[in-house]
Amino acid sequence: MLFQIKAYLNFLWHSKNQHGVHSPFVYSLVTKCFYDKKIKPEYKILKAYRNALLQNKNTIEVTDFGAGSRVFKSNTRQISKIAQTAGITPKRAELLCRIANYFQPDTVLEIGTSLGLATSALSLGNQKAKIITLEGCPETSGIAKTQFQQFKLDNIESVVTEFETYLKDFRLSTFDFRLIYFDGNHSKKATLDYFELLLPTISNETVWIFDDIHWSEDMEAAWETIKNHPKVTVTIDTFQWGLVFFRYEQEKEHFIIRI
Repeated sequence: MLFQIKAYLNFLWHSKNQHGVHSPFVYSLVTKCFYDKKIKPEYKILKAYRNALLQNKNTIEVTDFGAGSRVFKSNTRQISKIAQTAGITPKRAELLCRIANYFQPDTVLEIGTSLGLATSALSLGNQKAKIITLEGCPETSGIAKTQFQQFKLDNIESVVTEFETYLKDFRLSTFDFRLIYFDGNHSKKATLDYFELLLPTISNETVWIFDDIHWSEDMEAAWETIKNHPKVTVTIDTFQWGLVFFRYEQEKEHFIIRI
């Protein structure tokens, strides 16, 4: 916790709003998407999706292949508690929905479904997109699938798998994911492994979103490695997320933006 407080203070010291952005591409993203305050009809569905989970007092046995939980001491967890503590926040879900709507990706990959709070935001942001979401825990994935059906989110394909196994077996070089949301194993090695495995899918229009880039010293180190990769041209650090772009026409620039 102390590390994250220091990381956040450092973020605040270096961060800017739209007035410190001189890239037209990033300025447009910040002003038209990040800072868009208009109420969207999709937000009501996101709230209802969350409330359905918050009211679910059933327990499940969670299989965790990642870096573990700082909140739960047992793998037997109440669904409502998972939704309260481990899922994307309402504000971030709305932002993710806006990002999916802004970029209109036709293909989306999510690494780490959990209860599907972020998945629902991606789905509602662009209902024409094909979304593949990966989850290592069968019981968690099962709850998410039930929610997708209940809320008629029909553009989502749920896959129960270990992430690295799936990414190694999948014919990535023949598939173009326009948006990838990395919210699985929050360790440096796993994050960088997924990054390297998915590089064959990039295009000029690709956007990658890494969750919890300041979660630990390891994750900050992974983020620095990603920023410095020769194929990465633009990155945006929003503290919670790191956005990565591979736009050939852009000069290499790194932005730290308050949201």
